[in-house]
Amino acid sequence: MTIPDPDTIIMFSTTWCGYCQRLKAQMTREGIAYKEIDIEHDPESAAFVESVNGGNQTVPTLLFPDGSALTNPPIGAVKAKVGS
Repeated sequence: MTIPDPDTIIMFSTTWCGYCQRLKAQMTREGIAYKEIDIEHDPESAAFVESVNGGNQTVPTLLFPDGSALTNPPIGAVKAKVGS
């Protein structure tokens, strides 16, 4: 898995995931930029999500520039991670 930009958060999601929609809206409102990848159209991304979630395709999963990941995090945890 390659991070496209060293300052980019990647959100792995699906189109039908309500938790993804909520987190996207919250991150946008807070001014936290991210790149979204739909795991249903990207097998490599789906495999990455499974690798950090015990074999499950749990979304939203966020991959941070430092290589760490959070699964279905509250916006407070995302803000703490990015220092905003």
